[in-house]
Amino acid sequence: MIGRAPIFQSIFGEQWSQLPSVMQKHYANRPYCHDVVTVEGKMTIEVSFFMQLLSPLLRITGALVPYAGENIPVTVHFRSQKDSDAYCFDRIFYFHGKPPYHFCSQMRSVGNSEVVEFMRIGVGWRAWYSYDGRKVVMAHRGYAIKLFGKLVRLPLELLLGRCNAEEEALDDKHFRMYMDIRHPLWGKIYGYSGEFMVTEMVLDR
Repeated sequence: MIGRAPIFQSIFGEQWSQLPSVMQKHYANRPYCHDVVTVEGKMTIEVSFFMQLLSPLLRITGALVPYAGENIPVTVHFRSQKDSDAYCFDRIFYFHGKPPYHFCSQMRSVGNSEVVEFMRIGVGWRAWYSYDGRKVVMAHRGYAIKLFGKLVRLPLELLLGRCNAEEEALDDKHFRMYMDIRHPLWGKIYGYSGEFMVTEMVLDR
């Protein structure tokens, strides 16, 4: 196990060595093992009226967090899997007066610095990862679904809009992140942002 490279090292390529230390910790998970990196922080979640109408669907499909709020405590476990090269998210949101809400997804590299984040229903968001010297940028590359082992593009932008995100190091332990979804007709329909601290790294030996 020692010497195996992190999943995201090949995704960032030569930019990996340029990443701030907190981002290398954030993306430290290696494939085919039991690595777990945990971050904790608080987030603000914005849900437009249009997305509120879709809230029941969001809860059923687990595609996005269906509730809005400010300064919501959040714990995120980034997990590796013994039998795959997936980078797994387990996000836990602690909304006041509600049970903890889990939002889980899996990221998989598809080459050329592109990653697909698959939601529970199997639909994936395609994003191109890069580091611009200040921020990790996740640029929208479309939606897709995997059928018979192949990635098939889904033209969902007119329904769901375009998603873009970024992360920025604050110091060796803290980073901030931002994500929004913008519809071509209705503008920003969803967004979340927050600051996190890397609180635990359990790397499999």
